[in-house]
Amino acid sequence: MAELEEKVVMTPKSKTANSTTLVIERKAVEPEASDKIHVAGGDHTGIIINKEKNYENGVTEPCHAQLEFYVYLVSAATGTHSREARALRFWFKPNMTPHERPYEAQAFFRELVSPQDFPKDYVGYIKKIMKLMQHKYNQLKLLEVELRQEGAGAPLPAYIEDSVVNQTPLISEQRVLDMIENAYPNPLTVDDFVTAGKWSKTEVKDALESLEEKGLTRAMSEGVYVRQHSVDTQVVKQMPTLCSSRQPSIAVITALYCEKQAVDAMMDNQETYVRYTTVGESNVYTLGTIGNHRVVTTKLPSVGRTREAMTAAGNTTTRLLGIFQKVEYVFLVGVGGGVPHYTDYERHVRLGDVVVSSPAPDLPDKYVYIFCEKAEKNAKGGWDYEVKPYKPADFLLQDIAARLSNSKAIWDAYVNEGLDRLRGVPGRWEAPEGATDRLCVEIGEGAFIEVSHPSPQGDQVDRAGSGLRVHLSPVAGGRAVSGSGEARAAFAAHARALAYDCELDAVLDSVIGNRKDCFVSIRGISDYRDGTRGKAWQPHAALAAAAVMKGIIAAMPPPTD
Repeated sequence: MAELEEKVVMTPKSKTANSTTLVIERKAVEPEASDKIHVAGGDHTGIIINKEKNYENGVTEPCHAQLEFYVYLVSAATGTHSREARALRFWFKPNMTPHERPYEAQAFFRELVSPQDFPKDYVGYIKKIMKLMQHKYNQLKLLEVELRQEGAGAPLPAYIEDSVVNQTPLISEQRVLDMIENAYPNPLTVDDFVTAGKWSKTEVKDALESLEEKGLTRAMSEGVYVRQHSVDTQVVKQMPTLCSSRQPSIAVITALYCEKQAVDAMMDNQETYVRYTTVGESNVYTLGTIGNHRVVTTKLPSVGRTREAMTAAGNTTTRLLGIFQKVEYVFLVGVGGGVPHYTDYERHVRLGDVVVSSPAPDLPDKYVYIFCEKAEKNAKGGWDYEVKPYKPADFLLQDIAARLSNSKAIWDAYVNEGLDRLRGVPGRWEAPEGATDRLCVEIGEGAFIEVSHPSPQGDQVDRAGSGLRVHLSPVAGGRAVSGSGEARAAFAAHARALAYDCELDAVLDSVIGNRKDCFVSIRGISDYRDGTRGKAWQPHAALAAAAVMKGIIAAMPPPTD
């Protein structure tokens, strides 16, 4: 007798006033059509709709993976929004390993909500689930689909088109201060603000004078301003010569002002020098100690893909390593964008977590940072990448991070120490409310859906409220892939990256060019892009990254001289 071919069968499981649950399963059956069973034909051959109700799926074991997301429906009559929750619960065939299941569930979900053909209505949503299960995900045995109306609910305000975000904002002291901090240690003129912000000179001067009265900015000369870093900052034309015992062996490079503040809060015995110039790039160096180690920190004047920014980042790093020639270890410390996992709690990266650049254990090339210069879809539906990969000659810093990764009490103590030292310093250094950590997926045409953070499954331990979470993985960069969307997820999976940064490849080019064998990038997660969007989380994420940096430095072998 010929073996029956598997069909994809949909059956209603339950229905209430505001929810519907369906079961879609793979079955070897040959049913006959009736008033309760619809057997599809043509392009939909192999799909069966069973209209019997109150069906139990017969599965007693807990689901192998699950997720829930929310769509915001608009009433054509009133224009008001209502929120609908959609849950998916997965059971796979026995030959799929527990390790593979979350990856398969995540891949299914990403394809289901792909911007190319996101289903706009209920029928299209169920139809796409069945077609994916029928033609591609043949290890998926059973899927439970729940749709639940949750009443009125406004869509996310945070996801606004870039064109709207980039419109000229009204001037405020905070916006002027943000510009000064981004440029630091370079000074800005009044004309710089007028050109960049499209503001009047009078508005700019009023804001700058107010900031100067508050001790946040400093006039270097007539109409030229810089961030006032600390009261004891020394402005010099050249760095003073340091005796051998004061030479740092560790350099820390930051890109944002709050990152440098967080890193400096981890050091003792600080001295800050600014080499100020009106031609070319100014430089800031803060010298201090962490445990037995001498450390120097700096901030890049700008980052990004403009020729000026790339040149400045590389030159700043080269000058740092040229002045402090005893530096052996280089840390890139700051914020980054997390790569979420929608179905696996252990692999999920959330705001406030920290990612330490480390090689992927399942890849032969032990790269810790991968910069993507170009990403293109190929004829097979996959992606082709042009990349610049980086790996240290010595993995000492990564090895220490791996050894300490289960000792979260160390990180938490340093976070609390940093909070004490930063008390009174502008910025919200404490973690924002958890409700602000909203996870979204772009579905095309400027629209987003909100996805619930995964919950622990099986023997996974719930770490909520138990302190800082540290992940070890490669870090990625490159605006070709770091934005939201399919390319971001695809490249992260390709590189095994759990974080993206704001494009620091020029810094690493200089580090490797100067033959520094030990380097690491530590990213505190402030958003789900590249770290530059999540202003609310940046100070705390920077502090978390700095705390992990301090933990690694404190565990390093003591200096030999």
